[in-house]
Amino acid sequence: MAVKVVIIGGGSSYTPEIIEGLIDRQASFPVREIVLVDIEEGREKLEIVGRLAKRMIEKANAKIALSWTLDRKAALVGADFVSTQIRVGGLKARALDERIPLKHGFIGQETNGAGGLFKAFRTIPVLIDLANEVAEICPDAWLVNFTNPAGIVTEAVLKHSSHKKVIGVCNIPFNMRNSVAEILETPVEQVAIEFIGLNHFVFGHHVWVDGVDRTGDVLASLNAGNDYSPANIVGLGWSESFLSSLGMLPNPYHQYYFQTKDVLKKDLEAYEQNGTRAEVVQQVEAQLFEKYKDVDLAVKPEELEKRGGAYYSDAACNLMDSIHNDRGDIQTVNTLNNGTIRDLPDDAVIEVNAVITKSGPRPISIGTLPLPIRGLITNLKTFEQLAIQAAVSGSYEDAYLACLMNPLIQDEKRIDPLLKELFTAHEAYLPQFKKEVYS
Repeated sequence: MAVKVVIIGGGSSYTPEIIEGLIDRQASFPVREIVLVDIEEGREKLEIVGRLAKRMIEKANAKIALSWTLDRKAALVGADFVSTQIRVGGLKARALDERIPLKHGFIGQETNGAGGLFKAFRTIPVLIDLANEVAEICPDAWLVNFTNPAGIVTEAVLKHSSHKKVIGVCNIPFNMRNSVAEILETPVEQVAIEFIGLNHFVFGHHVWVDGVDRTGDVLASLNAGNDYSPANIVGLGWSESFLSSLGMLPNPYHQYYFQTKDVLKKDLEAYEQNGTRAEVVQQVEAQLFEKYKDVDLAVKPEELEKRGGAYYSDAACNLMDSIHNDRGDIQTVNTLNNGTIRDLPDDAVIEVNAVITKSGPRPISIGTLPLPIRGLITNLKTFEQLAIQAAVSGSYEDAYLACLMNPLIQDEKRIDPLLKELFTAHEAYLPQFKKEVYS
């Protein structure tokens, strides 16, 4: 059966990743139509990316019809899969998410802390609207969300839209598994990691190679200085006590929570020397789009990995392929808890291993969270739920409570000035707060 894929945020620099992934899977995942969708502000980038994607398809001799449009509703007609990779406010908004918290003495990062909170505030209403359109126009389509903060956004859409065929994906577990395979010098197909937790707060509980527990070997390698951080995060290494006591694989984002002072110091120094990560990425993107314009370029350029999106296409495309083919394989996704982790509500979205079927993911039971991480995960889930509540209600008090419960903020006397500046900076993209905050 021919498949139609719609990519929302088609003008993103990441799009060549997913185009490559769809081309590579033609034998098993017969995509016959791809539609790239963007908004007016992204028209120029959409045109550039669209032409590159067309050259990639032609070079591969793939039988895929490609088009691009600003008409989202028209694009959704007949879709089987809808992939989302949007950034409301663009990289300029991301730079504010990073710069303003740093100014107030907090970590500034696009998906964690106050920056991640405001990215969620800008994104959630937009993706709820999209999901409602999907429910109306192509109700059988799966909505595959890569937009960060992926866990929060996915839970918000499942709770507050009329579409329920929604799955979140992240490249971090995929990246960790591939890196562990390199560390252990074994084919990635033989590596299995039990992932438990939340998006960007997931732990590798156990590592197996052909059924043999190799967790200790990977921890020893990490202790020796090996690292699996993506391009967008500079790892600081982990202490022997941390790794041996925890007994689980941390993910690169854990540095924000377990090395907060050092990361804040590093980020402030980097900001003073080179600007925020967003400003660095703007330079990388400008170079990428110059490359994309080259009419002789017909493959994904290697420089794209500097954006931090390595393995994105594999994570997203493997998921779509497995749903389409009812594979029953195991992948790590963001999906409803439904009793998988007994310490969290059923309607919470968790990042966990799941069996992927044509009916969607079936999470593999975890039971009770390991004691050392139980409180941290339940605390962070409380923050996520408050963030969703605030994004939907437009309530300043809900936004305040979300900050109060965020482990990277939790400073009641400094929250108001932080919120005031962030709300002022992002007013154009936060209409839901108009009554309480901007009136």
